[in-house]
Amino acid sequence: MAAEIIVEVTKTFSGRTPIRAGFRYPVEASTVLILFGPSGSGKTTILRSVAGLEWPEEGTIQFVSRVWLDTRSRIKVSPQERHIGYMAQDYALFPNYSVAGNIAYGLGELTLVERQKRVQEMVELFHLTGLEDAKPRELSGGQQQRVALARAVAPRPQLLLLDEPLSALDAPTRAQLRGELRGLLKQLALPSIIVTHDWAEALTLGDVMAVMHEGAILQVGAPQEVFSRPANADVARVVGVETVVQGTLIEAREGLATVRVGEISLTAVAVENVGSDVFVCIRAEDVTLEPAGAGLTSARNHLVGTVSAITSLGALARVTIECGFPLVAVITRSALTELGLTVGASVRASFKAGSAHLISRQ
Repeated sequence: MAAEIIVEVTKTFSGRTPIRAGFRYPVEASTVLILFGPSGSGKTTILRSVAGLEWPEEGTIQFVSRVWLDTRSRIKVSPQERHIGYMAQDYALFPNYSVAGNIAYGLGELTLVERQKRVQEMVELFHLTGLEDAKPRELSGGQQQRVALARAVAPRPQLLLLDEPLSALDAPTRAQLRGELRGLLKQLALPSIIVTHDWAEALTLGDVMAVMHEGAILQVGAPQEVFSRPANADVARVVGVETVVQGTLIEAREGLATVRVGEISLTAVAVENVGSDVFVCIRAEDVTLEPAGAGLTSARNHLVGTVSAITSLGALARVTIECGFPLVAVITRSALTELGLTVGASVRASFKAGSAHLISRQ
């Protein structure tokens, strides 16, 4: 039987929606689980419960063969005994410690020589050479993130937990460090759980994704599968990006990229250093539907296809068009009637280049 992480917990708070969440998934050396959802959905509470920093009233938490929590059997393993690396959202670096001092903080059980060797390994791995004596206030946001991650990894934990690891960074730095963080996690070959509400981070970093909303797990699966095929309307609303397909970057010129998705050619805004293998991500609200024979609009992408599914969302309707790949649009019920759309009908879908977001999958 494959090794697993199993979480089944109940945690209540005064005046807030209780958390009753459960998931299990096979864990390998470099598996990254994404806990995805809006603020207040319970992601960080689950992460802290796995870390032993929160104590659910009921439930079990098991990592591989070790039971960390079983309220019925009164098993409560302390955070220290779980051998977990934890990185808080604000990094929580000690302001009066140097970079080397912060990294060495959790290495008290090692001899001085072993501690110095381990710190040096972390400095080299996380590209911090020359900053060993610097204090956190002297570092950039990206450097602070690397120090916090190095401190979490230095004691050689069994499991790494990261709470919104990129949210404290500005947008350009965040985009740059997404791929860097993915590479580091794979290089470390360390099972990880990452909390995020950012869909680009979920697609870039995750192997498995658990969608949370109002204290419950709604769906678990590969990130692309969850984004492309949400289990229900609640999941679709939470993930917010309804079309995610694999593509190949053909060329980039004058700020625009040509991407091949199967037999279809799409135009997107070019992204630096994205690589040739990409995810093309399109929000349903950015897709316009028109009669197949109507005049072209100014949008760069015009795809003729067939309606394969229509799902009612109250005053709105979720329309899936097969146009070489499944493309999702959300339109009003009145527009659905005006266009005369039914399953099997021909329709043209249009969206601007800026609505096709490219995320590296390398």
